[in-house]
Amino acid sequence: MTDSSVRVLWTMRILSAIALLAAGGIHFYLALNGVGGILGVMFILNGVAGLVLALGMLLLRGRLLQVVTVLSLLFLIATLGALVLALTVGLFGIHQTWDFTLVPQTVIIESIGIVILGITTAMVLRPQPVPGMRRHATGV
Repeated sequence: MTDSSVRVLWTMRILSAIALLAAGGIHFYLALNGVGGILGVMFILNGVAGLVLALGMLLLRGRLLQVVTVLSLLFLIATLGALVLALTVGLFGIHQTWDFTLVPQTVIIESIGIVILGITTAMVLRPQPVPGMRRHATGV
């Protein structure tokens, strides 16, 4: 990996961690400010997951980084998907409206986070060249 690609990957990892912290932070905020019951518990778990995944994004390397990156992408897809379901047909009997606290902001933050994590995942899973090996064109 070149120095510039290492810097780009670190930038994407940091942006990914920020997106995960933002999504998790929104869920913590909602759970601590009025969302109760089982949904409040799920929001606390969502906040913890966002924090743990963000830390993994910054601290892990190699195969574990690949795993945490894929899990983070799936995490944001699932949280945004759950919100979209709650806004449209309902989810587990919960029907959400666009005027509820932080709903539009959550959709925007999680959508941007999915794009960022999609790019980060592609970069992390990209095959790395083996040092000292050169690729030869095989043509006729």
